[in-house]
Amino acid sequence: MMHTADAPLAAGERKVDRLLAHYGESHRHPTNELIHFAAIPAIMLSLVGLLFALHPWAAYLFVAASLVYYALLRSPAFLLAMLAGTALVLALVHAMGSLVLPVSAAIFVVAWIFQFIGHKIEGRKPSFFEDIQYLWVGPLFVLSKLFLRLGIRW
Repeated sequence: MMHTADAPLAAGERKVDRLLAHYGESHRHPTNELIHFAAIPAIMLSLVGLLFALHPWAAYLFVAASLVYYALLRSPAFLLAMLAGTALVLALVHAMGSLVLPVSAAIFVVAWIFQFIGHKIEGRKPSFFEDIQYLWVGPLFVLSKLFLRLGIRW
């Protein structure tokens, strides 16, 4: 089944804009948005931490593949922000030291509980239930809102 976000792009239309518009359809309630602003970065941190606990190279491969995905969206502002965010996440994961597994697991569980509370409030299912790529669009959604406030065009 083809979703709106997967339909052919019109002239001048960017995939990142369509993905964000589609993602935004299920993230309109202010409380859900606020929850996402905290939970999405926490989930990204916890995912990298859990992968790092499995093996550091698993984490490095995940962030490298994620950055390739962001590069393919052809938004220099988002790519630069995600590069900086990745460096911060990796620094935090390294700072956790031997506690990386329990801390990351706790963050993961708590952040996802809040995400599902947010979607219960919203009354709509999370976007990644229809397409896994929305797990990577979530951080861009948070950035797009920040960029909008700062007057940065992505």
